[in-house]
Amino acid sequence: MKKIICLLLIASISINCTSQKKAVKKTPLDEQKYINNITAETLKTHLTIVASDEMEGRETGSPGQKKAGNYLIDEYKKAGIPFPKGATSYYQPIPAAYLNAKKDEGLNDSENIWAFIEGSEKPDEIIVVSAHYDHVGVKKGEVYNGADDDGSGTVALVEIAKAFQKAKNEGHGPKRSILILHVTGEEHGLHGSRYYSENALFPLANTVADVNIDMIGRRDVAHADSNNYIYLIGSDYLSTDLYNVCEEMNKKFININIDYKYNDRADKNRFYYRSDHYNFAKNGIPSVFLFNGVHADYHKATDEVDKIEFDALAKRAQLAFTIAWEIANRENRLVVDKDGK
Repeated sequence: MKKIICLLLIASISINCTSQKKAVKKTPLDEQKYINNITAETLKTHLTIVASDEMEGRETGSPGQKKAGNYLIDEYKKAGIPFPKGATSYYQPIPAAYLNAKKDEGLNDSENIWAFIEGSEKPDEIIVVSAHYDHVGVKKGEVYNGADDDGSGTVALVEIAKAFQKAKNEGHGPKRSILILHVTGEEHGLHGSRYYSENALFPLANTVADVNIDMIGRRDVAHADSNNYIYLIGSDYLSTDLYNVCEEMNKKFININIDYKYNDRADKNRFYYRSDHYNFAKNGIPSVFLFNGVHADYHKATDEVDKIEFDALAKRAQLAFTIAWEIANRENRLVVDKDGK
């Protein structure tokens, strides 16, 4: 009898342990799988088109920029990624009067472009992933293609969006919503992101974070020996949580060297104030700016696709994706515990 009881007890413990293991095991979101969806090859395919002479340097409001915009929209349509709920198209129109109000540069009507992956559990909470898709056009007959500035960020957004959509199609979509935002007018004064912040489709109070990408395809002189780095700017200005997310996602998945040189508030370059994340940060929204630093071809006609280091571009785009992924899927939204100063 004792032997039977012991056998029953062992069997019970075994079954209980098995059920506990099953209970602990969660459906994997498999970040690495979706990270690997962002490849150097696909980024090169996009950038070869977006930063081609055909786009005429993507001057704000120009026919060339509109061609580039059409290409982006076609990619979202092919991937089954819709424009946001509440919008009537992939465009957020911006009138010339707004673009020229601060300094009349004769800019034409332009538009931000947006795409949307709706969250599964907290769809009203929004993570913005942004990059500007304009550049400086044609000067003295030379096309300024802006492959790095900011063709690199532009194509990164496309692939980040596709990675999120793939996850959603496979039942692992983000808990919070992702707003992919290609902004216009950055080169003339951050106009597109400022327009969005003043005419937001989703309440800024519900906007959890902005992950902004501006120039991630090259290396600067300070990193001449390796492209395995990225400058992060602003991650700790408003939220300790955001800083921790950036650090943890990098250590867990990417292993790139994070350089905080330009995060120094005393830095004379003032890069924190010079890209589109700032129009979110100034409204109290935790924001991080991914940047490779300036190089000899910055704002020159020589900023061409053949100088892009696509291995670095892919790795940095992957980092941006993991940061957005974690913010979208963590239990609590990022806490704003700093004043940004």
